[in-house]
Amino acid sequence: QVHLVESGGDLVQAGGSLRLSCAVSGSIFSINAMGWYRQAPGKQREMVAGITSGGTTNYADAVKGRFTISRDNAKNTVYLQMNSLKPEDTAVYYCNLEIITYYSGRYSAGDYWGQGTQVTVSS
Repeated sequence: QVHLVESGGDLVQAGGSLRLSCAVSGSIFSINAMGWYRQAPGKQREMVAGITSGGTTNYADAVKGRFTISRDNAKNTVYLQMNSLKPEDTAVYYCNLEIITYYSGRYSAGDYWGQGTQVTVSS
């Protein structure tokens, strides 16, 4: 019913930039919020950035001033522009969406996760 596809992860040198994308498709009625999370080896998953349907954004302290979250409503896609990357940014990045779907005459609210994309920043 709902499909999420992440892309953009790569190996990059410190100081470089990457842009992650997460596109959702399916029986979507509305998207309430979009966000990005990351999980480094041996650490808990943490929120990196989020954006509401109204455009309000928030960021983890570790990425403020370097990362920017944005969305393309026409494409049902959320992006994470990552600049001035540091080795400590190395992690698997996951997109998360709060979605209301309409299928077979019913509305359903759900929380959906992407498959993850690896970001590796070398010194």
